Amino acid sequence: MTILRRVRRIAVVLLALAFVPAAHASGPAVSIQASATSGPAPLSVTLTASGDPALYHWDLGDGTTADGPIVQHVYPAGRFVAQVTATGAGGTSQAQVTITSLGLTLGAPKVGSYGQRVRFHGRTVPALKNVHVGLYRGEQRIASAKTDKKGRVSLRGRVGAPGSQYTLRYAGATSNAVVLAVRPGLDTAFHGSGQVGQALSFTARERPAGAGTLNVSVYHDGHLLGAHSGQGSLRIKLRTRRPGTYRVRVTIAPASGYVANNRVVEQIVFVPSLRVGSRGPSVLALERRLHELHYALGAVDGYYGFDTSDAVVAFQKLRGLPRTGTTDARFWRALSVAHVPFARYPGTHVEVSKELQVLLMVRNGEVTLVVPVSTGATGNTPLGVFHVYSKVPGYNAKEMYYSSFFIGGFAIHGYHDVPYYPASHGCVRIPIWVAIRVYSLIDYGTAVYVY
Repeated sequence: MTILRRVRRIAVVLLALAFVPAAHASGPAVSIQASATSGPAPLSVTLTASGDPALYHWDLGDGTTADGPIVQHVYPAGRFVAQVTATGAGGTSQAQVTITSLGLTLGAPKVGSYGQRVRFHGRTVPALKNVHVGLYRGEQRIASAKTDKKGRVSLRGRVGAPGSQYTLRYAGATSNAVVLAVRPGLDTAFHGSGQVGQALSFTARERPAGAGTLNVSVYHDGHLLGAHSGQGSLRIKLRTRRPGTYRVRVTIAPASGYVANNRVVEQIVFVPSLRVGSRGPSVLALERRLHELHYALGAVDGYYGFDTSDAVVAFQKLRGLPRTGTTDARFWRALSVAHVPFARYPGTHVEVSKELQVLLMVRNGEVTLVVPVSTGATGNTPLGVFHVYSKVPGYNAKEMYYSSFFIGGFAIHGYHDVPYYPASHGCVRIPIWVAIRVYSLIDYGTAVYVY
């Protein structure tokens, strides 16, 4: 029994030992030293693994691998994680380091105007948020801005001479160089009021001087009077013995590195005082200019009728001039520098300004017609945005002509009396002669903004 008991004890001990876990083998100690963890791309880095004796295998993070304790590698722009695996007698272990190789990219339009600003677009690789990057022309910084969360940046820089190189720079990194074709600057001006009998001249100047050859052709009422050419600048005297319109065409035949530039400008030679009943070239020039600026006219015929007077009043309202319906020297000065009015809202719609007493027909955000109006005498024309829900052609019982109703009993309609000030019962009155035209331009559902 004694021998049997001893055998049983030995068996139990052996069985117990079978379930005791063996000690885990541990991999070799390993660490990484990098000669640089960040810098401008392409970034050359020496990676060194150290620790217990082992075999080293590298995953360099950019799709490439290497072996050995010391590795030299050049990183393109981006952020990479380099990882080393050390294999020893007891197993494997790993270490890693992050490498940031900073790159910049820059793009710009192909052509820029000399001395003017153009928009450049760039980004950082990898994307860096809220860092200041600089835009350089040669070695001169001309703009700076912060990047967005995707590392993108937009800057406006002034265009220099042909051949100038533009780069984006940050933290020692420099982008690709961009070179623009340069359009020379072109300054043109008439000197004098344009009034009949008074001195008038025209000047043209290229910037910089020597950017090309100036060619100037002068037309009067469509007839070529003469051609002039030169470099730098030209000054030409113009006769004002009779009314009419000067049209001057200026072109620059570009020198090397520049691209062509051109401009057509006009100046009316006018009799300053015109009114209903006036006729002749001054009236014709006036109507052509108003039509060009999209003021409503019945005809462009050289006769100063009520339609011309209404167009003049609409212009006077928008320009803050006395609302007389007649012209004077101040009116002509304003007309010579005017532009097509701007819409307040985008899209296709109608705008009515109670303050200025004008109606604007707007298509795709651009004003296509300007008409004088008279709104509610008590200020009761409602403010807001409405939509045309009813259209009534011809006259109704209240002598409203071709009406487009936009809310309740309020409509845009023609009327026999459209004074220069608010005088209606609340509707938007427009002159009878333009009522059918405006009616035809307004559809059911058209938005009407009243402000």
